[in-house]
Amino acid sequence: MQLEGRTCLVTGGAGRIGRATARLFLEHGARVMLVDLKAADLERACAGLDPERTAWAEADVTNAASVRRAVEATVDRWGRIDVLFSNAGNFGVVRPISDYPDEVFDAVYAVHVKGAYLLCKHAVPHMNDGGSIVINSSVAGTRGDPGVYAYITAKHAQVGLMRCLAKELAPRRIRANTIHPGPIDNGFQLAVEQDLGNIIGRDGTEFFNQIIPLGRHGSPDEIARSVLYLASSQSSFTTGAMLMVDGGMSA
Repeated sequence: MQLEGRTCLVTGGAGRIGRATARLFLEHGARVMLVDLKAADLERACAGLDPERTAWAEADVTNAASVRRAVEATVDRWGRIDVLFSNAGNFGVVRPISDYPDEVFDAVYAVHVKGAYLLCKHAVPHMNDGGSIVINSSVAGTRGDPGVYAYITAKHAQVGLMRCLAKELAPRRIRANTIHPGPIDNGFQLAVEQDLGNIIGRDGTEFFNQIIPLGRHGSPDEIARSVLYLASSQSSFTTGAMLMVDGGMSA
């Protein structure tokens, strides 16, 4: 029971990684606020979970007032917050730099970078000392690939945000780390691979499996277990770190 009695806020809570993390947090004694864009998706995500220790709030993570309301709903229900998991994400497109749509770049950067920034800005004042912030970056935050301008730029930027947080919040023993999944078996990754497949003229999923040393995609449950490590006291001397969970793709 590594999170017994702790309050955790998870953005992107209706996605597969968000749901898997919420379930695991609950198994370890936490109370969980799931945050996402649509009420219907959140209701489905919460189905079957302990209603006494699970709640949800609609929010657009790119909007300060919306994020503030989700934080306030968490505090109103359970008091102060112990864990933030910034997990909301979008991908954009793969295009040459001369053709990359400005509006897509702005939208992707807003969700990943501004979204994580706003979550921390509004939640940190309500966090208990000794808490944990986990930002879901990507193996893309450690590399460059042609045409993936918005997503890769945003994922690198999240690391800079995390490092600032780690230094500022260390006196309060609040740790901040990024997690860096490789390709995951979920709908988000499948959409990326279908777009890539159209560009390279071959199966996108198989392309990724061939460049992952372990030869397969990861699962949402595997990512959730790594998030649990960073959220819990198991990682009590870990802050400012980039945890790779990518099957060796970045090695």
